[in-house]
Amino acid sequence: MSVTAIRLEMDTEQMQKIFGMQDAYIKKLEQDFQVTIVDRNGSVMITGEEENVSKASRVLRQLTALSDHGNEIEEQSVDYAIEMGKEDQEEKLMEMDADCICHTISGKPIKPKTLGQKAYVDAIRKNMIVFGLGPAGTGKTYLAMAMAITAFKNNEVSRIILTRPAIEAGEKLGFLPGDLQSKVDPYLRPLYDALYQIMGAESFAKNMEKGLIEVAPLAYMRGRTLDNAYIILDEAQNTTPAQMKMFLTRIGFGSKVIVTGDSSQKDLPVGAKSGLDVAARVLKNIDDIAFCTLTSKDVVRHPLVQKIVKAYDDYETRTIKSKRSPRLNKRPDKGNR
Repeated sequence: MSVTAIRLEMDTEQMQKIFGMQDAYIKKLEQDFQVTIVDRNGSVMITGEEENVSKASRVLRQLTALSDHGNEIEEQSVDYAIEMGKEDQEEKLMEMDADCICHTISGKPIKPKTLGQKAYVDAIRKNMIVFGLGPAGTGKTYLAMAMAITAFKNNEVSRIILTRPAIEAGEKLGFLPGDLQSKVDPYLRPLYDALYQIMGAESFAKNMEKGLIEVAPLAYMRGRTLDNAYIILDEAQNTTPAQMKMFLTRIGFGSKVIVTGDSSQKDLPVGAKSGLDVAARVLKNIDDIAFCTLTSKDVVRHPLVQKIVKAYDDYETRTIKSKRSPRLNKRPDKGNR
């Protein structure tokens, strides 16, 4: 293939935001697309094989546009932009950037950062019940919380109810010291963290006191009917089928439900069925119920987390295949010697 070069106009401020510390992000682009990128008097010169140069330049333009829209360019942003560029989908980065759910108490916008997250958010908007399935770090719970708080602030619902299995093996809260709140707080801490960051501790405390926001273990949902509420069930892989059925039949009029979980991180007793797995089979063909599966590509934590998740996925896939395949090295029975 022929070698070509493309010049992109870029001022010094843009370069500082996009190049990264010690040009770390540009080095990623060079390595992944096998091109050379250099700063030439207020512009950027990209040199290499024609197809690679074209892809690298498109990704660089998208990163520049994201930066110009006020986004901080981080390692995860660059990694995902590169992956999108390899699939010729880099233009969808701006489409995701335009979808701002809400802002944190510090003013930081909360937006879907991957195509999987965008599909998840869109499904929440369109359906009454949404199951968000996927590994740690994909934003399942955080985005659900952002959607719930936005609906609450817009008076679309009158309250928010957050729940999760408090203790994995039977919810034996009596073994922990203190009152009910101190017993369940350690298990509900991730939900509190998201509420504090998005809503603010003071606003959360006021609404909690009024009963407009409720954080409770799943065991305390039994016997209730939940009308006009935004309900989130977190860590659903640790529910039993009976618990999942109980929870889903609490839903009343005007409510929206999000169920999040990771089937690869069950803490149930060995051999016990997960309510999340059963629900995925039983409810998959019902209208107004959506199942969104996020993958390692949707991990938005440190890039190393994405590699860890993928490594475990690959290991589990190999393990399943080896169990299904016959034992090729089985020794023939030679009878009694």
